[in-house]
Amino acid sequence: MNQSVIKSIFVSLLLAGTLTMAWIALSAAEKASSSKDAAVERTRQEVKMLDDLYKTVVVLITEHYVKDPTTLPAASASKALFAEMKKKGWHEVRLLGLTDKLFNPDNKPSDAFEQAAAKELLAGKADHEEVVEKGGKRYLRVATGIPVVMEQCVMCHSDWKGKKGNIGALSYTVPVLE
Repeated sequence: MNQSVIKSIFVSLLLAGTLTMAWIALSAAEKASSSKDAAVERTRQEVKMLDDLYKTVVVLITEHYVKDPTTLPAASASKALFAEMKKKGWHEVRLLGLTDKLFNPDNKPSDAFEQAAAKELLAGKADHEEVVEKGGKRYLRVATGIPVVMEQCVMCHSDWKGKKGNIGALSYTVPVLE
């Protein structure tokens, strides 16, 4: 074979090898990306379950035990539960007040995420989320709205009597289930 044919074959093989390596690298990156997305989706499902659980607890406590404004509010009982979950290292949940009149200043949206979530939830959005990284670990932050759902709610939140929309929110910080 002459020199130019050998050179052409070599260039063709080199190009084919390069393209194959690029395709393999792209496939690996795509697989890693989709597995990270799958991890976020698993965590999102966990947050949905926790949200249903916590909101059901608040409704049941309110429905069965809150009879007048002197009774321990469901929000206070829930915050005690949230503190235990955080203390045990599971996840963090904060109760956010979204009204102008907060009973507890600790319930004010405290960081940029919670402030952005408050604006979106007050505008009618169902939730707000973002993935953040702290200390080399990924966390899913989600805030979900809390509407007034029963008459007992307005015993303490009388300024919301007859109103619709989110009176508060639950702000979750949950480790991504890698």
